[in-house]
Amino acid sequence: MNIIFFSPHFPQNSTYFCSHLKNNGANVLGIGDTPYESLSDSLKEALTDYMQIKHMEEYNEVLKAVGYFTHKFGKIDRFESLNDHWLELEAKIRTDFNIYGTKLEFVYDVIHKSKMKKFFEKCDVAMIRSVKDITYPQAAEFIKTVGYPIVIKPDLGSGASMTSKINNDTELNQFFEQKPAEVNFIAEEFIEGNVLTYDGLIDRDGVVQFDATHLFDQSIMTVVNTNDHLHYYCLKDVPTKVRQAGQSILRAFDITERFFHIELFESKKNGKLYALEVNMRPPGAWMTDAINYSYNSDIYKEWANMVVHNHVKVPKEGTYFTAYASRKDHKHYVHSHEDIVSTYSAYIVYHNRIEDIFSQAMGNYAYQFRADTFEKAQSIVSYVQEEMRT
Repeated sequence: MNIIFFSPHFPQNSTYFCSHLKNNGANVLGIGDTPYESLSDSLKEALTDYMQIKHMEEYNEVLKAVGYFTHKFGKIDRFESLNDHWLELEAKIRTDFNIYGTKLEFVYDVIHKSKMKKFFEKCDVAMIRSVKDITYPQAAEFIKTVGYPIVIKPDLGSGASMTSKINNDTELNQFFEQKPAEVNFIAEEFIEGNVLTYDGLIDRDGVVQFDATHLFDQSIMTVVNTNDHLHYYCLKDVPTKVRQAGQSILRAFDITERFFHIELFESKKNGKLYALEVNMRPPGAWMTDAINYSYNSDIYKEWANMVVHNHVKVPKEGTYFTAYASRKDHKHYVHSHEDIVSTYSAYIVYHNRIEDIFSQAMGNYAYQFRADTFEKAQSIVSYVQEEMRT
């Protein structure tokens, strides 16, 4: 297979995907804006060929690079980046070169939160009430129906950037006074609850070959907007209702041969699951590695196996609860880094500083650890993030 991996140098874990594609016999062809000499030795080893372009956002440059690889190696079988940022570009290249995978028309439906909802209507999952292309009069009318608080977020984009919880008329007025004119926003009713993810691999026949769940019991929106630290957990089992909801959503979207990352709200009020959004990529932060630690697997390798051979071999049940706990440089913590490492050395599987580009949501420094029980994982999170009283 001839597989173009777009931006193989960033984020860093892209190298693992490329290496396993090569190990499965694929020609891995890289396109990026970094000079070949600056690539890591392991990435150089994984790549059959590489082309540097000046501007990755410039479609014609990407088009010419793909044309060059087509002339040199023959038909391109896959074009991937596994990154939300390049989702539309990927789909356009696949459409123009008739490459297997998600095409442009479908991507327009899944990159807009408002358009996702027409697929959610086909699922056995509750929907969050919402209004798209929000204006002040529409927001005021919507609030009459659902009440405060509401959440306003960009219709296009991922993560919690420019996402606000609106609690009263004053905050609503402030939002519209400061609202960027060029951005379309969607308003949603606020659901008090936790986020449960449905993550995994679905093969080219539409069969889920592996799944996992992460639990976020704090609001990412609050983490980003208040510059707080983040934590989450990879569970060792997928709750039945999460699997049922997630697979219903996958069928409605007709997704095949993809990593998937589906976000669901679990209401604290009634335990009901609400569809939040669908992403056709691996889960972010360090969640991909958390899956490996929980399931004693290599999900990078299994994704490559699926793409090349349509085969996945991962345990159906996990062994550990894996937790992520970050810290922020501006906060003052009770326990030092040395305290954490010495006290929990038997549990810690990785720790490192976070790249600045991701630090607003992920923290400045993070620890990943695993434990036999959820309660033990929670206790370590509390220890890592315990702040000094002022």
